[in-house]
Amino acid sequence: MTKVLITGGAGFIGSNLAKKLLERKDEVVIIDNFNDYYDPKLKQDRIKVILKGYKFKLYKGDIRDVALLEKIFKKEKIDKVVHLAAMAGVRYAIENPLIYADVNVLGTTNLLQLSAKYKLKNFVYASSSSVYGNNKKMPFSETDSVDTPISPYAATKKATELMAHVFSHVHGLPTTGLRFFTVYGPWGRPDMALFKFTKNILAGLPIDVYNRGKMSRNFTYVDDIVSGTISVLDANLPYGVMNIGGDKEETLLRYIEVLEKCLGKKAKKNLMPMQPGDVPSTVADIKKLRKMGWRPTTGIDKGIQNFVEWYREYYKVK
Repeated sequence: MTKVLITGGAGFIGSNLAKKLLERKDEVVIIDNFNDYYDPKLKQDRIKVILKGYKFKLYKGDIRDVALLEKIFKKEKIDKVVHLAAMAGVRYAIENPLIYADVNVLGTTNLLQLSAKYKLKNFVYASSSSVYGNNKKMPFSETDSVDTPISPYAATKKATELMAHVFSHVHGLPTTGLRFFTVYGPWGRPDMALFKFTKNILAGLPIDVYNRGKMSRNFTYVDDIVSGTISVLDANLPYGVMNIGGDKEETLLRYIEVLEKCLGKKAKKNLMPMQPGDVPSTVADIKKLRKMGWRPTTGIDKGIQNFVEWYREYYKVK
C-alpha cells in the first residue's frame, strides 16, 4: 500500500485524483489552504461530496509553510507526492506576478527539498501547456524549446520544471512534470471558460469570446488527466516532462456549439481581441504518455454534457 501526499487536494484535479487513489486502496494525505482565489465553498464541497465515505488525512495549510510540511512528511511517512497546489490562471498572474512566484516557485522548492530529504519514491507535479508560449510548431512536443514564456504563470511553471531537474540530478529524486492541456469537467474551476460560459448563457448574458473565436485547444477531460497522472505516479521515472492532453484538436467555436446544444440555449457572443498572455492554439503531442499505455477516452460531447449535468444539479439551475 502506497501513501500519497496530494497538494491542492481540494482542487479540481486533486479531489478527483484522491478519489481514484482511495478507490484502489492507496492511503491519501491532502494539504490545501482553501484560499479565496475562487469560492472556497466549492473546494470544501469537493472534499465533502467527492471523497464522502473515504478515509484520508486532511491538513489545512500552505505549501510555503516549511514547518508544517516537515511535520507532515515526518508524521505521515509519505511514499510519493502529487504536487498540484499552485496559483493558477494566466490572466490573474499578469496583475499579481509576485504571489505566483512565491507560491509556485518557492512552494514547489519546499516540497522538492523535503521529498529529497525523506527519500521519496516519486514526485509528480503539475506543469502546464502554457510553457510553450507562442511556439508556432504544432503539435507541441516535450523536445520543443520552452525558453520564451509569455505570462508570469507560464514562467513559474517553467521554473518548477528546472528546479525539479536539479533535484533529480543532484539528489536522485524521481520527478515528472505533467504539462496539462485545458482541463475541464464536473467540479471544475469557476475561472475557466466552460464555467463562465455556462453561467452566462443560462443567465441570458453574453459570453466573451477571445481572438474573435479563432482559438483551438486539446480540451482534456478531468478523468483522463487523473488516469494519466496515476500512470506516471506508478512508473517512478527518474526524470522527465510529459504532455497530457486530449487526442483531438477542437476549435473554441465548436466547444461553444456543443455547450449550446447541452444547455438547449444559444449563446450571445461578445467577440473580443486576444488577451495578453494567451495563445491562439495549444495542441499536444501525447506520444510519450501513450507509450506508457495511457490514452484519453472522453471527447467534448460527453465531457461537456457531464459538466452541464453537474452544474445544473450543484447550482440548482434548470
